[in-house]
Amino acid sequence: MSAEATTAVRDKRLASGAATHVIRGRKVVGGRAAGEALVTHDTISGWGGINERDGSIIERRHEIVGQSFASKVLVFPGAKGSSGWSAYFHMTRLNGVAPAAMIFNRMTTKIALGAVVTRVPAMTECEPDPFSVIETGDWVEVDADAGTITVTKKGQATMAG
Repeated sequence: MSAEATTAVRDKRLASGAATHVIRGRKVVGGRAAGEALVTHDTISGWGGINERDGSIIERRHEIVGQSFASKVLVFPGAKGSSGWSAYFHMTRLNGVAPAAMIFNRMTTKIALGAVVTRVPAMTECEPDPFSVIETGDWVEVDADAGTITVTKKGQATMAG
């Protein structure tokens, strides 16, 4: 989404009186991105857990199985599984279906490498806990360089079309 479209979505939600929250955290990968949040309380497996061709969760017992994280701000506890995690998330970038940004609680070498090769803004060690603020469908702006995540709550304005 372009900077102008991102600003238009944020401005429209703010004009409607939408509640906003700011979360502070530590940069893993720098940059800025915005998008609709996709939140899961389940860890994500790269190899066998995601479809790198369409950016969807394919792990059968996963909370968000069948949903795509493509171009969304992915909020999740962390990575699980093998070192193949980073390779699968790298493939999502090459296939144009990577998340817009990643926010996670548990830092591991697997997720650090995955965030770097995916080349999207990524943050961790957030305060307050992102799971206490962000819900699926909220509009989330990640500025990893500044260490801020701005959340505009869903359902309080329609997105720009």
